[in-house]
Amino acid sequence: MTSAQENPASTGWSEPRATAVLVLADGTVLEGFGAGAVGTARGEVCFNTAMTGYQEILTDPSYNGQILTFTFPHIGNVGTNEDDTETVNAAASTGACGVVLHAAITEPSSWRHTRHLDAWLKARGIVGITGVDTRALTALIRDGGMPNAIVAHAPDGVFDLAALKAEAAALPSMDGLDLVPQVTGSQRYEWTQTPWVWPTGYAERGAARHRVVAIDYGVKRNILRLLARTGCEVTVMPPTASAKDILALNPDGVFLSNGPGDPAATGAYAVPVIRSVLDAGIPTFGICLGHQMLALAIGARTMKMKQGHHGANHPVKEHATSKVEIVSMNHGFAVDPSTLPANARETHVSLFDGSNCGIALTDLPAFSVQHHPEASPGPQDSHYLFDRFVAMIEEHKAAKAA
Repeated sequence: MTSAQENPASTGWSEPRATAVLVLADGTVLEGFGAGAVGTARGEVCFNTAMTGYQEILTDPSYNGQILTFTFPHIGNVGTNEDDTETVNAAASTGACGVVLHAAITEPSSWRHTRHLDAWLKARGIVGITGVDTRALTALIRDGGMPNAIVAHAPDGVFDLAALKAEAAALPSMDGLDLVPQVTGSQRYEWTQTPWVWPTGYAERGAARHRVVAIDYGVKRNILRLLARTGCEVTVMPPTASAKDILALNPDGVFLSNGPGDPAATGAYAVPVIRSVLDAGIPTFGICLGHQMLALAIGARTMKMKQGHHGANHPVKEHATSKVEIVSMNHGFAVDPSTLPANARETHVSLFDGSNCGIALTDLPAFSVQHHPEASPGPQDSHYLFDRFVAMIEEHKAAKAA
């Protein structure tokens, strides 16, 4: 492989000089052309198989600390807009820190676009590289697991590869990392916006029927919108909120959000709070990281996955109905189903690898799923889970009133 520090013109080659490199922890160097922000980004490299929704994916706080490789070759064709960002703070740069693309970014063609993807990446500080054989990189991740890496973008094409290789090799594993503090705030706030509907766009929730506290470990906007759509008054609390503060709001239900990092690390302070919520008998619903930490709260264990699940086309089977749903996923850890206690049953399973995708408690009103039923991006097969949560709340309230 030609060093990125060599000038092709000096050897008589006509191909342009590389202006970006992806340096893996094992010393592999992939050359390409810079996109987005100039500089370097460090993280774990994963791949996502979605064909649409790249803006929602790149702004998913669960991707914090990761460099995202898209298997679909044409990313950027529809540009970006102000509506499709998934971080609650639209100006915040939480989400993927780097992006790896096969084809160069083209001019946007969607009527909804307000900005070119390259300009948007620059504004959010996301370092990108194009011109990479993403099929080969995906095969490497599939076979060897998600490597740590550094993506570097320098317009002059000058890179200190020795230093980049040494730094990539020294990056810490995602195992044991609590990344939640990097993507959440410390303030409580109310959420009233409901999902986007053609042709009016977003709307505001009407009269609320139930009060839900959403614990923010890196929550996505569309999750909050779908909670509001079901008639819930949604109060978002920071991840460090105490059980006392949460219970003081007298919630009808508690939602445990998605988020980045190792659930066992975040669980050091989150699990005792979740346990208190469960002990209080409050209906509880978790998604992704929230699913994993609900499992930890009942005594199960989580484990690091080899290549994780990242995409909008994953088949998941619900055991109770044998229905297969196509869902959106983004996780690098999973619940070990063999460690579930007797009061928990597995509700969903991945048809790709048999990994756990959902649990429900048999003695308490609580359930969770590994996949992303808010479908942003992705199919809407699992939207019913938000209605199931509300039905659980209503059943619990009726039982208390009886």
